[in-house]
Amino acid sequence: MRASAFHISTTKEAPNDAEVASHQLMLRSGMIRKLAGGIYSYMPLGLRVIRKIETIIRQEMEAAGALELLMPIVQPAELWEESGRWEKYGPELLRIKDRHQRDFVLQPTSEEVVTDIARHEIKSWRQLPVNFYHIQTKFRDERRPRFGIMRGREFTMKDAYSFDRNVDGAMQSYHRMFDAYHRIFSRLGLTFRAVAADTGSIGGSSSHEFQVIADIGEDQIVYDPASDYAANIELAKAPCLIASRGEPSQTMQKVHTPNAATCQQVKELLSIDLQQTVKSIVLVTEPDASNIRVWLLLLRGDHDLNEIKVGKLPGFETGFRFATEEEIQAHFNCKPGYLGPVGLAASVSIVADTTVNNMSDFVCGANEAPYHLQGVNWGTDLPEPMMVADVRNVVAGDPAPSGEGQLSLQRGIEVGHVFYLGTQYSAAMKASYLDETGKPALMEMGCYGIGVTRIVGAAIEQNHDDRGMVWPVAMAPFEAVICAIGWGKSEAVRHAATELYDALRAVGVDVILDDRDFRPGVMFAEWELIGVPVRLTVGDRGLANGEVELLARCDTQSALVKLEQAVASTQAALCH
Repeated sequence: MRASAFHISTTKEAPNDAEVASHQLMLRSGMIRKLAGGIYSYMPLGLRVIRKIETIIRQEMEAAGALELLMPIVQPAELWEESGRWEKYGPELLRIKDRHQRDFVLQPTSEEVVTDIARHEIKSWRQLPVNFYHIQTKFRDERRPRFGIMRGREFTMKDAYSFDRNVDGAMQSYHRMFDAYHRIFSRLGLTFRAVAADTGSIGGSSSHEFQVIADIGEDQIVYDPASDYAANIELAKAPCLIASRGEPSQTMQKVHTPNAATCQQVKELLSIDLQQTVKSIVLVTEPDASNIRVWLLLLRGDHDLNEIKVGKLPGFETGFRFATEEEIQAHFNCKPGYLGPVGLAASVSIVADTTVNNMSDFVCGANEAPYHLQGVNWGTDLPEPMMVADVRNVVAGDPAPSGEGQLSLQRGIEVGHVFYLGTQYSAAMKASYLDETGKPALMEMGCYGIGVTRIVGAAIEQNHDDRGMVWPVAMAPFEAVICAIGWGKSEAVRHAATELYDALRAVGVDVILDDRDFRPGVMFAEWELIGVPVRLTVGDRGLANGEVELLARCDTQSALVKLEQAVASTQAALCH
């Protein structure tokens, strides 16, 4: 490929609405062009990156025994009604009608379609196990598309679906995909962690996310530096930080706390430790249309509520919401900021975090503004909580599950997710097969997704500097560029650059020859922005000594190499 025949369209500045490095650099390098909010065209440079990612994915999926097919973008609503997700999925599901007013969706995922395929194609246990995958366009109607392709509305995903005879077989398929994902992201040159995760809108039980480590990541990862333990903060178990409840040493008293509606303000006013305070959070469930149930969740003042954990508690299975100010006033006779668990009506159900349950002599709201209660103790000042559960987020410094060391936090970008679905979809859609005894049995399913276009943004977030992108070799749009200085004036440069280009191509290097008559500084800056791993500069000055200049994108110092050694030196730099 010659640069003069390739579409390269770079700019010095990114639009003001490009908030993160990947979005800015992809726009500046001409990899993408915005069409609408969260919808982008992938230009030739960007598409080369995507195709390289897809190639590695296909190689590893086929090595793991998965079979590629292609399912449609448009799906009939009937399948989503069968699975129960037509209403459950929510507003992110883009619903459309055809000319006959029949309902369809633009697929955000393909569980329904692949289950429909399985129930029609798979009849016998002899056809199992099988794993179907495709790489296809998806659409999710994000409320707030942001960060370019990192949270767009239209995107490309690889999703795979395994079908097995039983749970043991399904777990074998799960671990096969888990291992394949490790190989994929390792080959792509990414720094990542596989973390235990919540299953979200897909459903199922076992679940792991593959997170690319990056400071702008939307997810927080909890990990143990001394072991292989890692989990999304949504799922990470928070230990009780107090081994046992201490005996009361104070008598409960009401204290005046003007303008102290938060635990931090109470701490400062009373000159106490924040860990002595208890915060109150009021939630509402609606078991039926005619009534509501009010819950008071108690956390230590320095901890935050984990809504995912709450959603898994008994009584919260059908969902919950935060109480309105009117509902709080009706049940507590007090405004928010001064709420607490003492003296409540029986209609309010108290859930204490495990750490709060072991606290003594704590400070909480008095259900009267502007007052708090000091020296509060379970069993003497208020009844034992109705429920004790882990409902908080882990914080850095919490004890590690191994019992040794402390947990740490880092941010990550989710690029892959594996789920064990069980029979959630096969039961709803009656996807069964005849087992060895001739009896019908439900297929056990797994689901495995990779955000193909999201990987591009994640890789840039992890690999860039103030000059531009620094691509891992495996997904770089080109592995090497030959900058021919004075192409239009020097026959020697044209001859040497062309021979070097042909020689690199002959050994399999994906190289582009820049034959444009640009000033060296302009040419170099453009390729630094694009992030090609190796730059070879061919000019009359170097050729006079039989040399070319080689510079790896991740290095600051170039090296002069003999022309006859340039191919070997380039290969060595690409393997470094």
